[in-house]
Amino acid sequence: MTAEPSGLPVPPGSGWPEDPATPGTPVAASPAQVRALAAEAAAAGSLAEVAARQSVCRACPRLVEWREQVAAVKRPSTRTERYWGRPVPGWGDEHARVLVLGLAPAAHGGNRTGRIFTGDRSGDVLFASLYRCGLAIARGRGCGQRLIGTRLAAAVRCAPPVNKPSVTERDTCAPWLAAEFALLTPSVRVIVCLGGFAWQAAWPMLSSAGFTPPRPRPRFGHGAEVSLAAPAGGAAGRVVMLGCYHPSQQNTFTGRVTPAMLDEVFGRARRAAGFGGTAPGTSTAPR
Repeated sequence: MTAEPSGLPVPPGSGWPEDPATPGTPVAASPAQVRALAAEAAAAGSLAEVAARQSVCRACPRLVEWREQVAAVKRPSTRTERYWGRPVPGWGDEHARVLVLGLAPAAHGGNRTGRIFTGDRSGDVLFASLYRCGLAIARGRGCGQRLIGTRLAAAVRCAPPVNKPSVTERDTCAPWLAAEFALLTPSVRVIVCLGGFAWQAAWPMLSSAGFTPPRPRPRFGHGAEVSLAAPAGGAAGRVVMLGCYHPSQQNTFTGRVTPAMLDEVFGRARRAAGFGGTAPGTSTAPR
């Protein structure tokens, strides 16, 4: 298989739906530039600008090479589709009460669609649970998909080889997550970490926003819960962090995580975030 002659990845501002960037969006090409550009966007108070700068980052050479290779070669079932092939920014409510933090975009999921947790089986399972728990409208992107008081983000914004970013890549990407969280902090009440990698990435994010993580740090587990007091003088209230097994294809096929298990965590998240009313459909999940 060979690459398409068209330029890859999708050029910023070229008409891709929901592309947050423009041809003039500054591009980070090193960890130092990530830190500087993320801090600048956060200081300006613009979540849209944080997303735009995330979406054109080129600071991790291995990830850049892999995401663009996948976007060029594709796979047989999606060979006729254009791939996004860029970092996938956070998506959802800009005043979210619930932040769902994952590992990284899937090579043929978010790396193809340009939206986190869409286009692959794990995203289908996740959105089905969010829908049942009243945190999303519609299960699929093509039918008015929208999040309700919820935002999705990833610890690493580029699709990594074999779904395994390195610790260095996680740390390089961390300022993007910190900048996004800084602008969400006044509204976020619950953080749901999908998997141990996201759980570990959440601690520096919280520290950067002024929260004091407990010592020793609690271990990740499905259903694990940590309550964190707001920073002194901060506008945010107490934040609850919940652990949840990642709805990867391997985890769902083996039964390590089931729809009912996801619904239990997101039901808890909904309650802890202070949503009123009863979530629709949570009792319908297969067990």
